[in-house]
Amino acid sequence: MYRILELNPQLQCFSGDIDLRMQLYRDTKRRLIGEEGRLIDFANAHEYYGFHRIEGGWVYREWAPSAHQLYLTGDFNNWQWLSHPLTNIGDGNWELVLEGDDALWDGCKVKTIVDANMTRTEHIPLYARRVVQDTATTAFCAEVVDESKPFKWTDGRFKGEDSLYIYEAHVGMAQEEGKVGSYLEFADKVLPRIKEAGYNTVQLMAIMEHPYYGSFGYQVSSFFAASSWFGRPEDLKYLVNKAHRLGIRVLLDVVHSHAVKNTAEGINMFDGTEWQFFHAGEKGDHPAWGTKCFDYGKTGVIHFLLSNLKFWMTEYHFDGFRFDGVTSMLYHDHGLGVNFDSNDKYFSYNTHVEAITYLQLANELIREVNPRAITIAEDMSGMPGMGLPIEDGGVGFDYRLGMGLPDMWVRTVKETQDEFWDINRMWGEMCLRRPGENTVAYVESHDQALVGDKTMIFRLADAAMYTDMNKDCHNPVIDRAIALHKMIRLFTLGAAGEAYLNFMGNEFGHPEWIDFPREGNGWSFHYCRRQWSLKENALLKYQWLSEFDRDMVALTKKSKMFDSRFGDLRLMKAPEQTVAFYRHGLLFAFNFHAGNSLTDVLVPVPHNADYTVELCSDDGQYGGFDQVAHQVYPAKEFDGQFYVELYLPARTAVVLKEGKVIRKPAARKAASSKKNSEKTSPKPEKKTAVRTRAEKQ
Repeated sequence: MYRILELNPQLQCFSGDIDLRMQLYRDTKRRLIGEEGRLIDFANAHEYYGFHRIEGGWVYREWAPSAHQLYLTGDFNNWQWLSHPLTNIGDGNWELVLEGDDALWDGCKVKTIVDANMTRTEHIPLYARRVVQDTATTAFCAEVVDESKPFKWTDGRFKGEDSLYIYEAHVGMAQEEGKVGSYLEFADKVLPRIKEAGYNTVQLMAIMEHPYYGSFGYQVSSFFAASSWFGRPEDLKYLVNKAHRLGIRVLLDVVHSHAVKNTAEGINMFDGTEWQFFHAGEKGDHPAWGTKCFDYGKTGVIHFLLSNLKFWMTEYHFDGFRFDGVTSMLYHDHGLGVNFDSNDKYFSYNTHVEAITYLQLANELIREVNPRAITIAEDMSGMPGMGLPIEDGGVGFDYRLGMGLPDMWVRTVKETQDEFWDINRMWGEMCLRRPGENTVAYVESHDQALVGDKTMIFRLADAAMYTDMNKDCHNPVIDRAIALHKMIRLFTLGAAGEAYLNFMGNEFGHPEWIDFPREGNGWSFHYCRRQWSLKENALLKYQWLSEFDRDMVALTKKSKMFDSRFGDLRLMKAPEQTVAFYRHGLLFAFNFHAGNSLTDVLVPVPHNADYTVELCSDDGQYGGFDQVAHQVYPAKEFDGQFYVELYLPARTAVVLKEGKVIRKPAARKAASSKKNSEKTSPKPEKKTAVRTRAEKQ
């Protein structure tokens, strides 16, 4: 029996589906590499196809099984379409050998002419490593990249920290100036900010080439090309190399769930058919995204996609991947409009089993290339086993994104008045995780920051952000927004996962939404940038949020909080909207109530130790009112249970660090002492866990 069934006994009736999952994985792997082969030796399409120097010249190869004839055209032959035909060398492969070291050159512009279906069409070579747009015609073409000029990497000993604090970022919109930012600017200006903020992993969006800038990089056209929107390939390598020098991992937001439908810019219809890479007919068209859907059952498609993963890891030294749109891959209906409220919805005719097999193979390959690589699945359906090892019956990801968390916070803030926030339900959402599977917790990602939605700070503060973010202005709307912004993020980080993610700028409450340049806004960059100057302005309240986020990350990282999978609930008082939990030496206490400050809150603690306030959202340096003293709280014993007695102001979170544990006497000696004590003194009156000031009086 696979471990997935031990961890999820409710899935026993679906054991046959798990067996089928694993049998398909084994059969597909055997078909690809035989009994003794390795995926790392199979996933080398990029080393064979595309443009490569050979002795005395160049070779260009393509895979186009249904094409009648292929030609290469470009700067090297004055764009003559038919002067350089490729030779069909069998198995759908085509080859052209060009004699002379200068037959092609770095930056030489080229295109592929495909003769199929009795027509000739222009295409970008499938394995192009650089694609550029002509500013005059807006047409795209490929540029040859000379591999004989290797980049000088200096990251040979880089490993990265064990914990995962992710900074999701978009290179183009990372600059304050209204323009498309570059790889070099991001490396030199933004990476130091990420380092200073305490995040140890940057997750880069929109790196794979995409023709439409406003797609956020999610409609990929050339899978092996680093987007020229931001610079040259060596510039991206410089970025990754510098990140490693700063101790920062770099994850690629990889899009293997679909591809742009464009034929001139993309891989669609390259050999004259829609089924070269994608499903034929309606099944190959994504109904919501207007894109093409891969056929993961075809060997050629698996070869292409697995090679793509290895390419980004070996050529650009990426440390892993966040797989976009996994839910869309898992189900034939792409999970659109489906409420995954029962386990039978994961195991049915609707399940795309070939996609699950591909994801298993992808995770296995990635570990073969780099055993320390990180993989994260963006799956909102909660497919069982997504974050379990393959040998356990899982899909093999290290983490799944906690996609229900942002939705919960949006519902809470948008639909419920503060006095009716349900602390029990909020805590339940924090703990709603698949057993044995790691979760990346987050309050908001880029999804919540896009035009048409609202960031958390805007939901809390709304129009008051435009007028009352000066530190000398005391608007209760802003006071509430800042207090809850800090508490919500600390609660999510402390309780909801084994890793944490933040989208670029949200840590300091970046105002407004993201709106890419488009016809509807006059092609403006005003909302497609990051205003770093706001958090650096000592007169503005953004600085408070930034410093709290920095210290929150630093404390939990230093305490190795993620070494404990869950928080241990120590106190839950729903009427008072108060909750406290213990996690790996840290005691978290929250009072979400809008106006009821609590005195003498007795919080049960696991050990007889001193507890010291290390972080308080009410501190003046974070925009609070300094109502909580940074002092030592020694544990007190009542009826065999240890407590610390705290003051929790309204809308305040406190984190205490546990000191050295004081050992209790041996059990027999303690029992004897208790017996003698009972003879000589009365039992102390039992105290309630929470006493308000009125009750104390």
